[in-house]
Amino acid sequence: MKNRQFAIVTDSACDMPKTYYEKHEVECVPLGFTMDNVNYGGESGEEIGEKDFYQKLREGRMPTTYQVTAEQAKEHIEPLLKAGKDVLVLAFSSGLSGTAGSFIVAARELAKAYPSRNIRVVDSLCASMGEGLLLDYVIRKADEGETLDNVANYAEMIKLNICHHFTVDNLFHLKRGGRVSGATAFIGSVLKIKPVMHVNDEGKLKPVSKAMGRKKALSKLVENMFETMDLTENDPVFISHGDCLDEVEYVENLIRERLPKNPIMVNYIGSVIGTHAGCGTIALFHKGKHR
Repeated sequence: MKNRQFAIVTDSACDMPKTYYEKHEVECVPLGFTMDNVNYGGESGEEIGEKDFYQKLREGRMPTTYQVTAEQAKEHIEPLLKAGKDVLVLAFSSGLSGTAGSFIVAARELAKAYPSRNIRVVDSLCASMGEGLLLDYVIRKADEGETLDNVANYAEMIKLNICHHFTVDNLFHLKRGGRVSGATAFIGSVLKIKPVMHVNDEGKLKPVSKAMGRKKALSKLVENMFETMDLTENDPVFISHGDCLDEVEYVENLIRERLPKNPIMVNYIGSVIGTHAGCGTIALFHKGKHR
């Protein structure tokens, strides 16, 4: 961090631990959701732990999410500009949220007020810890002392090499969010078909295959990872989950058998992504040849 020449801003759709943002001095703009007429997260909402959130989902509660607004983005970026810092923003995929657009509007308005400062917004086209993984690569490059423009260009260059592989245990939440049809959700539930999905080059969720049963779907995630990966021993693998640590352990062991030295980070899928993915979701993220 001592060599970093600018500030880094992102949003909580990264699903990284709070301690990560603190350790790496990253400003994180929180997204929020509403459940039972109570606002959670965001700028002024109530706090809720991951396990409590997923327990409420299991009880049938129906949260709705809201994106970062341009005004909220400005509130986090402007103090950095006032302190004389240039700012790089890494934003949640525009294929899934309007948050990147809000950051762009905020940056455009702030550029007029602070013409001597440099503000770059990168639409990550990533989600959950895929966005977090891109952030991790960006931080490494920034801490080498690279300029803001060089790091932003680097992020643009590698973002489509951040691979996302995930499966859900229940198609209901994807159906509710319009990600799959009602017929697909019904048939999948009856036949115990588990979709294996990814985030495509447009930053949108897309099915890539189906598996009969949970274990086969989890194995397929790992198989897809090894088909697309482009990793050295220093490249990390991230795993996020919807409150299903036993199955995370199963997936992690499959990876460890073939990648014994690579760092692996595990964290919960946050409430905003979890609202649309549901309990039991497992996702793998890594650098690859392509998505």
